[in-house]
Amino acid sequence: MTAQNSTWPTPCPGFLRSSADRLFKVLYAVTHSGMALLGLGLALVTVILLTNPELRGDAEQKLLGWLQQRQNSEATVEDESKDRTDAVLATSLPKEQAQVASWISRRYRVAPEPVGALVAEAFAIGSRIKLDPTLILAVMAIESRFNPFAQSPVGAQGLMQVLTRVHSDKYEDFGGKQAAFDPLVNLRVGVQVLQDCIRNAGSIEGGLRRYVGAVDSDGNGYVAKVMAEQQRLRSVARGAKLPINAGAPVLVRATPAKSADDKRELEADAGVPATAKLQSS
Repeated sequence: MTAQNSTWPTPCPGFLRSSADRLFKVLYAVTHSGMALLGLGLALVTVILLTNPELRGDAEQKLLGWLQQRQNSEATVEDESKDRTDAVLATSLPKEQAQVASWISRRYRVAPEPVGALVAEAFAIGSRIKLDPTLILAVMAIESRFNPFAQSPVGAQGLMQVLTRVHSDKYEDFGGKQAAFDPLVNLRVGVQVLQDCIRNAGSIEGGLRRYVGAVDSDGNGYVAKVMAEQQRLRSVARGAKLPINAGAPVLVRATPAKSADDKRELEADAGVPATAKLQSS
């Protein structure tokens, strides 16, 4: 006998399409029925709770207990995180600096070790040039939220959002403008710029306005944010148990430039047109 080769019949495209259509209809019917049953079940539960005060009370108590348990659990996790952060910083920083670094680390969700280094540097520089370190840290917070790689559309870079193309000469002692994203270098250069602005303006508020490149009243909001954050940092440094989401009164103290000469002076100090620098804040 001669063996005959047997082959499977090739399904036609029409058969495949019809099978896929039937499968889709079955899945749709099952899914649709399941959603309908779920909706019906929720409706029945709602009606039962509305018509039965005792059951509704029990359900409310259980829901409230679950929410409280969840809140306590989250608070415990936050407390444990705070304890770990405090333990890390307490071994390397004085108490005042450790308190500030711990609060910043939790508020801005950055690692405690690099924040500790920034806080220590801010306190060291502030002591050397007679500038409040909490002001330096407040500017850093408002400018970049402690993101060392932050960059604005107009070229303000790093923690202090220094306009690198304008202040490139200040980076020469640190190896050139490529060091703009080095956190400690950017901090040191930013403090130089801030110190110059304060010296030329004759006041902290005026210096902040020059730092951000503001003219007229446009810098008031920036000044208020920085001063409010500085107030919070001062409180933390003194040992206050300030929540990480705490607010502070808005302090608007900046005096607007009165004349065209004042505006030109502010723009010259900023190094770029004021409107351009404002876009980065």
